[in-house]
Amino acid sequence: MKLDHEALAAASAPLTRARAMPAGFYTDPEIFARERERLFLKHWFFLCREEQLPNPGDYRAFDTPGGPIVLIRGKDEVLRCFANYCRHRGSILLEGEGNCGGRIICPYHAWSYFSDGRLYGCPDMQDAEGFDRVENGLVPLSLDSWNGFLFANFSRQPKPLLEHLGDLPRRFASHRLDRMRCTWKITLDAACNWKLVLENAMETYHTGIVHKNTVGAQQSRTLPTEGDWICIQVISGRSIATLPGAPPPFEPIEGLDEDARMGTYFTVIFPTCQFAVAQDSMWWLNVTPVAHDRSKVEIGGCFPEDKLHRADFEEKAAAYYQRWELVGREDIGILEKQQKALTSVLYKPGPLSWRDDMVQALGLWVLDNTRL
Repeated sequence: MKLDHEALAAASAPLTRARAMPAGFYTDPEIFARERERLFLKHWFFLCREEQLPNPGDYRAFDTPGGPIVLIRGKDEVLRCFANYCRHRGSILLEGEGNCGGRIICPYHAWSYFSDGRLYGCPDMQDAEGFDRVENGLVPLSLDSWNGFLFANFSRQPKPLLEHLGDLPRRFASHRLDRMRCTWKITLDAACNWKLVLENAMETYHTGIVHKNTVGAQQSRTLPTEGDWICIQVISGRSIATLPGAPPPFEPIEGLDEDARMGTYFTVIFPTCQFAVAQDSMWWLNVTPVAHDRSKVEIGGCFPEDKLHRADFEEKAAAYYQRWELVGREDIGILEKQQKALTSVLYKPGPLSWRDDMVQALGLWVLDNTRL
């Protein structure tokens, strides 16, 4: 695993003379392995909203760079996260999402577990010497929540989530994100490196070209942040969560501060998630790195809870869902072409524009935290 030191120095230079990252940053399986070890297994990563699992026994399984995990609400109403494998011989326990009825039963040899992770049944283990039922419960992950957004961490003693988020909660205080509810999600496959997805999500340089028939050209400003996140704001007096041409169907959130009324915030919560927070809604891009050249991208959409009770909610929300999916598919289309181009033996990193400042910031955060 080697990246050219001169190329990394050029990528780390002041923006006016900086160049893009070398191709191996996106195409080298060894770089991806280092990121897995030092980023994905050590930092908080976003899962979903709490209300997506409202009832005891509700679960949702996730594939992650650290292996399969499952989020489940116990009979005591508490949400917990576990490695999604049986302690007998490692079979996957749960797939997709649903309700397990209070007990998790392995489909291979019928070992079973309470929804709080304790071992319940283990057929024919009575003669196993030293067998300890307590020690053979499900293996937990660290789990924490901010305003109903759930984050997990493979580290047993992670940095506190609020420390990771820094001043993000303060920036979005007037949006009252605790009152948001997820109403829609879609998962897309992307044949590209995970960093390309997030770089693209943090610049408006491409929007008038890639999205000329959808959202069109946009202008943004970069905002200072504290913590493990970065932020730009696309300037617009109206929400850009729907396509141009007609006013957004939903009115702005009451009580937004002056800064929030100026436009839509686009963030990256390191390492792998974007929250986009508009005047009337929010959506996320949750990127799951699969390989150096493959990712999964979940787009999830949320609205203030009071909007959900309107008789015309589904009709009006459809305009938001259309925009989020169309733009997501347009982005993935261009990024898959970029990934292919980066495999050229003749590729040389090009100069960055002033509009690429958050692209550079994302790359530097990865470099700093992987010590490449």
